[in-house]
Amino acid sequence: MNRQQILDLYEWEPGICFRHPAKGEVPTAVVGVVHPIEDGEREVRGCADCVIAMEDIRREDAARTGVEYEPGRVGEKAG
Repeated sequence: MNRQQILDLYEWEPGICFRHPAKGEVPTAVVGVVHPIEDGEREVRGCADCVIAMEDIRREDAARTGVEYEPGRVGEKAG
């Protein structure tokens, strides 16, 4: 899959990237969830560059461990 095909697997909304807050509001996708002690649940959002970087890490991990890589799953709980 190419970069755009992978990005198309995600739902994008305006937000602040967790790694690039200086960019301001940009299209972001959910890449995780945190649970602050007194604040319920908070989504962690990433820009397209961060989503692709995280997908690259997932693909490399899958190749190293011999499991099938399935794009579009950054931010999901591991099975």
